[in-house]
Order: sequence, then structure tokens, then C-alpha cells
Amino acid sequence: MTEFEAELKSIESKKNFAVTCKNNSEQQLVGNQSNDSPKPGDPISSDTPTMNEETLENEEESKGETNIESRKMAVPMIELNSGYDMPMVGLGTWQIEPQDVGKAVESAIKDGYKHIDCAWMYKNQDAIGKTLKKLFSSAQGKSDRDLFITSKVWNSFHSAEACKKHVLEILDQLQLDYVDLMLIHWPMGYAEGEEPIPKDEGSDKVKFSEEDYLTTYKVLEDYVKEGKIRSIGISNFNVQQLERLLANCRIKPAALQVELHPFLPQKELRAYCKEKGITLIAYSSLANPGSNEFREEGDPNVLKDPVVNNIAKAHGKTPAQVVLRWATQQGILIIPKSVSEERISQNADLFDFTLTDDEMKELDGLECGYRVVKLSESERKHPQCPFNEG
Repeated sequence: MTEFEAELKSIESKKNFAVTCKNNSEQQLVGNQSNDSPKPGDPISSDTPTMNEETLENEEESKGETNIESRKMAVPMIELNSGYDMPMVGLGTWQIEPQDVGKAVESAIKDGYKHIDCAWMYKNQDAIGKTLKKLFSSAQGKSDRDLFITSKVWNSFHSAEACKKHVLEILDQLQLDYVDLMLIHWPMGYAEGEEPIPKDEGSDKVKFSEEDYLTTYKVLEDYVKEGKIRSIGISNFNVQQLERLLANCRIKPAALQVELHPFLPQKELRAYCKEKGITLIAYSSLANPGSNEFREEGDPNVLKDPVVNNIAKAHGKTPAQVVLRWATQQGILIIPKSVSEERISQNADLFDFTLTDDEMKELDGLECGYRVVKLSESERKHPQCPFNEG
């Protein structure tokens, strides 16, 4: 039995969980706050509380009142080291066009999603903000505290002044007073200016800055004290960069988001994050099989792999559900992207089956080092490129 195989009572009853709102105070400082929700690396047992009982009763009373309440399914939560609870499944919004993202967000919320993963670089936060405002101000929504919202500081805003303004811009785009989790998107700083990926004129060479991600992180720490950010995290950092950050931060990072799937299981990062109590979030958790931007002819496709398909057939599930369950069963949070109502629903319907030890070993055996997000040759020359580890 793996340590995340035991299921929750709430999953069996298919009731919706509720994010417990906690007071934003010095609990965010390095260390941990006691809470009943499972922590990174903790087993999820059938009697683990994952919802606020009063909220659950209220939701039962209002069941069927609005369309947004339909189709809801339960998703477990993990307690971050900041003391806040984060859903194990969220909607990824990378590569969703602005005209499509609102519908995807609405569909996800109808299915019981409580986490929307955003970023300034995705160029669709304005549309997400309009959708959130509509939901919050209508009978279909309640308040922003019903949702866990993640966003990310982009590479060309790593200086203190630029980062301060950038965070406020993100909040303005999302039409929120605070975000639940703010990540530094990449450890590499780019030259500040109008272009998100600035390049020398007439070339593909990316213009770097010498701004240190520690400077960026300190700005986020200050915004925690101001109540504009609840938890801080990082994205695309390697172990050495994490070690340096932990040695210099005032507030421990709550989460690390990296590309992670059976082809690229990130074993060293997983072990390090578990040791340090940092929650791991997987992006491109399906190895991005539909992306034309990064995939090349001949790249492996995890959804067509015979091992994955045989396991899916045995459980009566889709290949995507098997791959996503492989992650969540190990306590890894996921943010699969989709604009299809059916796939959005399927991507969260993962907790009514358990992969066997042998099946998990088979999926572990698919490791081949394949990385979807490879970065350009120029970007890989940045001294802080995380792929240059060692």
C-alpha cells in the first residue's frame, strides 16, 4: 500500500469540501501550524477531516438552488505549511485562450473545483477576473474565499519595484483583494520592459537581468504581511535553488510547482520537498499531449502508452485518469488544463479507485527523462536556469 491509497469518507459520499478560511497573520512565518488536514507526505485516511462541517450542512440545505452547484464531486485537500488548505486538483489555465477561459472556469466550478491556477504570462487573467467577479456577484457564487487562486510573478518583474507593481497588477486583473498562493514563475530574471521575453533586435537571444530571485521573494514576503498574499511558493526551481532560498527566507515556501508526470517523475525534488514540508504541484501532468508549441514529432505520448491503457482498461477509467491518479495517490497536487466540460469533469473524478502497488511500479517504470517544457537554447544559458542543475 502506498501512503496515499486510503480514501476519504467525503469522497465516498461525493459531497463537496469547503476551504477553511484562516486568519492571515504571523502563522505564515517559517514553521508549521497545527491543522487536521493532511500535510505533505502524510497519509490520507478514511477518517481524515477535509471539510468544515458547518459549511457542509449549509451546502446541503442549499443543494439544487443554483446551476453552479450541480455536478459537484469531492476533492481532498492538503494542508500547506502556511496553515491554509489547498485542493489536490485544480484547473490549469495555461494555453487557454482568453475567449475560452471563462467557460472553462465556470465548468470547473460546477464540477466542484476549488482551485484555479493562473499566471500573468498566460495572458488570460483579465478574462478570468471578469468570470470570477460575475460568479461572486451572482447567485452562482459566494465569495473569493470559496476558491483557492494561484498566480505567478513573471521573469521580467524580478526587481523589488517591478515586483511590487506586478503583484498589484495581477490582483487588479483577477479583481481580487488577495491571492491564496503566489509563485515566482521561474528563477531566471529577464530584462524589464514591455516584452515578456525580451530579445536583442534581430536575434533570438533572450535579454537577461541580474536581479536575484531572493529579492523577488522578499517582496512577496512583505505582501503576506499586508494581506495581499496568503502563501508563497516557487515554480521551476531545482534543489540547489530551493536550498539557497530556504537559507535566506523569512517565510518558508509553501509549494513548488514543476513539470511532473510518469515520464519525468522528479524523484529528487519530491524527496527534498517531502523532507522540508513543501507541497509539490505538478504541471503538464499529462505530458501535454495536445500541445503543438512544445511537442515534436516522435515525442512519447503517455496517453497512448500500452502500460497506461492496460491499467485504464482494468479500472474502467480513461488513460488520463490513470496518469492523474498516479500523481494524487502519491500526494502530488495536479492542475490539468482543459476546455472540454467532459474532460474537466473526468480530471477531478479520480478518487473512487486506487492503483495497486504493481500498477504504480509499472507507471514508475515509464520514466525516460522526457520534458515537455525544454526552454530555448538562449534561455538555457541563463545562470539561474533550473535545468542546469549540477
